[in-house]
Amino acid sequence: MNTARAVGQTLVRLGVEEFFGVIGSGNLVATNAMVAAGARFYNARHEGGAITMADAYSRVTGRVGLCTVHHGPGLTNAMTGLTEAVKSRTPLLLVTSDVGARALLSNFRIDQAQLVLAVGAVVARLLSPETAVVDTVRAYRRALAERIPVVLMMPLDVQQADCPEPPAELPPLVALPPSLPDQTALKAAAALLAEARRPLIIAGRGAVLAGAGDGLEHLAEQIGALLATSAPAKDYFQNNRWSLGISGGFSSDLAAELIAHADVVLSAGASLNMWTTRQGSLLSRQAKVIAIDSDARALGHHHRVDLALVGDARATGCGLSAQLPDRAVPGWRSDELGARIAGGSWLKQPYQDESTPERIDPRTLSLGVGELLPREVNVATDGGHFCGNAALYWTVPEPAAFAFTQNFQVVGIGLATGIGAAIGRPDRLTVTALGDGGALMGISELETVSRFRLGMLIVVFNDAAFGAEVHHFQPLGEDLSLVRFEDTDFARLARAAGLDAVTVRRREDLAQVREWLAGSLDRSLLVDAKVVPTVVAPWLEEAFKVH
Repeated sequence: MNTARAVGQTLVRLGVEEFFGVIGSGNLVATNAMVAAGARFYNARHEGGAITMADAYSRVTGRVGLCTVHHGPGLTNAMTGLTEAVKSRTPLLLVTSDVGARALLSNFRIDQAQLVLAVGAVVARLLSPETAVVDTVRAYRRALAERIPVVLMMPLDVQQADCPEPPAELPPLVALPPSLPDQTALKAAAALLAEARRPLIIAGRGAVLAGAGDGLEHLAEQIGALLATSAPAKDYFQNNRWSLGISGGFSSDLAAELIAHADVVLSAGASLNMWTTRQGSLLSRQAKVIAIDSDARALGHHHRVDLALVGDARATGCGLSAQLPDRAVPGWRSDELGARIAGGSWLKQPYQDESTPERIDPRTLSLGVGELLPREVNVATDGGHFCGNAALYWTVPEPAAFAFTQNFQVVGIGLATGIGAAIGRPDRLTVTALGDGGALMGISELETVSRFRLGMLIVVFNDAAFGAEVHHFQPLGEDLSLVRFEDTDFARLARAAGLDAVTVRRREDLAQVREWLAGSLDRSLLVDAKVVPTVVAPWLEEAFKVH
């Protein structure tokens, strides 16, 4: 059998059902083999979009995201999205071709391995036709087991040769049992929690992936703790009355106040990075910090840790519960505090509406859209001044439904993020928040949205500027003419690509969105929201401290 076809068949037998990419001469045969074996291919308009679609698909489904691109310029086009996936620990396999060993003068020749290693991804390669199937299985399963992007390179001379028929069935991947920390450390942590007067539990993406939620809520009952999350774990405890929402730059004033008063903080699967802790200033210096992580290297990497627990977040949380009396302790919970928390969310914060007849306040827009959304939604967001609006004002049914591709702080991948989420969970409406700058960077994928009839709601926060740069440098007296632009008619562009579109300048204009939501959703809707450019996002000041 042809080696490229064997690779394609093997990937489908490993479980790939849907995948993304851009076709070139180096990956056409393997891609055709995957489609012939039953996988559905979503061809993007740019490799940067394709890999981000695979990243978002993985986030909302929990499966390995697969993307395929041509070697050389196809791979370089995908590097920004690959870097985001690396920083987010997304299980992703990027399948690319490579020049043959003797093609020394090929225009496509670059040192692809060094390029991939430079951004932290894992390099894998088809070593020979005889080992091609084993090489493919190893690359896919490493991405799955280690939750890291792997780039599988297929040299042209190898993939064009013949190889043995791949086996009809592949041996199953045996998962390791969840790890537990040292018992001495576990007992010490339980003792600290038992003595706490104002305990706080912060859950991160690691806790979500481990399925630790119920156990952490039970532990919180035992010690009277309040609950919070990192941004990627948004809405994990949304039905718990003691949840403060997101810890860090997206915290409400009340949440930040209470987090700062905690005397013992248990971090479960959260890195406690500068965004979750406001550059370390949010947690009290007197607070004892206990951290759970399955990766020992992550403990204390961003924030001091007084007691480190190396283990699975779910198993460790249950282990801590077993060390404590199985009864509810009030801690700092009280009816008065519960009432304050209930009224302290962003959805209930008063503000001065700065809307004009021509432009809508971005907070008014966000609240208005949020009121219209159904319960079952995916939310995706691009990078930029506006990006906190989705985190603050739109609710998701579970953290996996919040595709927050912002670990590399990229602008321009939000639309592709939404596409990947929509394909991964077609049972949910996908709502994507973009700024005008990022929307124009990724605009080629509007045609992809239309071609696959994804039924997405795309909201463009259009301030005709790179808003973050405006608010960053305006107080410094810098010339801002380079980051302000003429207004773009996104509604017209969207209609040209085959989408429905509306322009929103006032809250009443959102009635058109309500009408669309009541319809069949067979065509996506783009909302060109002309937002007031002078409203500064509350989280932006924290972001400026590290730029």
